[in-house]
Amino acid sequence: MSNITKLFVNSSKNLSRSFSRKTVDPSFLKITPETKITTLPNGIRVATEQTYGEVASVGVWVDSGSVYETEKNNGVAHFLEHMIFKGTAKRPTPQSIETEIENMGGSLNAFTSREHSAYYMKVLKDNVPNAVDILSDILQNSKFESSLIEQERDTILSENDYIQSKEDEVVFDQLHAAAFQGSALGRTILGPIENIKSITREQIQEFIKENYTGDRLVISAAGAVNHEQLVEQVKEKFANVKMSETSKDIKRSQINNDFIGSELRVRDDEQPLIHFAVAVRALPWTDPDYFVLELIQTMIGNWNRGIAAGKNIASNLGEVVATEDLAESYSTFFTCYQDTGLFGNYGVCQPERVDDLVVEMIKEWQRIATCCNKNEVERNKQKLLATTLMQYDGTSKVCEGIGRQILTLGRRLSPFEVYTRINEITVADVQRVASTLLRDVSPAVTVIGPTANFPDYNHLRGQTYWNRL
Repeated sequence: MSNITKLFVNSSKNLSRSFSRKTVDPSFLKITPETKITTLPNGIRVATEQTYGEVASVGVWVDSGSVYETEKNNGVAHFLEHMIFKGTAKRPTPQSIETEIENMGGSLNAFTSREHSAYYMKVLKDNVPNAVDILSDILQNSKFESSLIEQERDTILSENDYIQSKEDEVVFDQLHAAAFQGSALGRTILGPIENIKSITREQIQEFIKENYTGDRLVISAAGAVNHEQLVEQVKEKFANVKMSETSKDIKRSQINNDFIGSELRVRDDEQPLIHFAVAVRALPWTDPDYFVLELIQTMIGNWNRGIAAGKNIASNLGEVVATEDLAESYSTFFTCYQDTGLFGNYGVCQPERVDDLVVEMIKEWQRIATCCNKNEVERNKQKLLATTLMQYDGTSKVCEGIGRQILTLGRRLSPFEVYTRINEITVADVQRVASTLLRDVSPAVTVIGPTANFPDYNHLRGQTYWNRL
């Protein structure tokens, strides 16, 4: 049984008695794998957590995403993610890369977000050197053949069509566009159709040259991996990666991140349901109150008609929504960026219930800011601890956590630090952060569907300071 599992087995025995007392001795959370970090001369940081077993996860995490694009090349970071697997001089075809990975019994995945890109593998421990070789090869030596670029356009256009058919994807893209007007954060990750149809080999290579520099790369690994050996392998395979001539912080400081309270409605009376999001400016990764806002997110909670708890959900808002039949579903989101963020609610409901649903959401914000109680804070702290510390179980999750935290925080948060920071949150902390972020603010709002009954923006704005408890 892992240390993290023990924490919740022991903790659950005391939850029914009291949420105000210390339910568990977390000292054994200090007995966790050490995170070793080595910075190479070219700026690449190698970070590992070694555990027993036969499997390791290894990844390259890049401090570069769509936020570092321009209007002209918006979508190139995502296009690059697709093209990175299409062949190198050593592995000339996509099939050769796939066959080599399959023959190892491994897996290779990638993703692109607004701020980061990642390429990561899961392999048996004896194949870690092979994984490093593959990752270094595709990141440094991809050929980007023009014929394959043309073929991939259709794939990305099909992906874009799929995303445009998903209301939640469209709502959140439009929410960024409304909240961060005139900013690179407001652009989509895939880019506009005209860019997808016109991105060139030269644009892809130029983006790599400018952004895939040593000071913006983290090689993270977790599981059956030896730190010193991995450092030597990375030092050899990534020797040609150069430091950036311009600091990433200078580049980022030139990006406007102003949050703008605004509204974007797309009326479509043929849709049976209305999809919407209401958000305020949230905290960046490094803010000391990060875990307080995560706790508020947990308190507001999520609900949908298929949830097993039904009307007996612990969330106050969830209980109201279920009892009064206000929605098909709702969720609470907290999206972090380097110097800003988004916090709010996403909802799906019948058009005639949308006014009541929005009012109840904003009312819950105000309730938490003014009169949340100790029992619900302690109960949700336990829930947040569970979901957060579970990210420290499994090599893939640990590898991802290391890469993300080194890029965003410059260090790795230990399970004990996470436990301590969450455990020390008080009712006063919750009310202070909620009052600062959720009261008397101008939100960003996006709506899709039959919007006739959606509240007027000024009315919604007024709900953030008119306390109707």
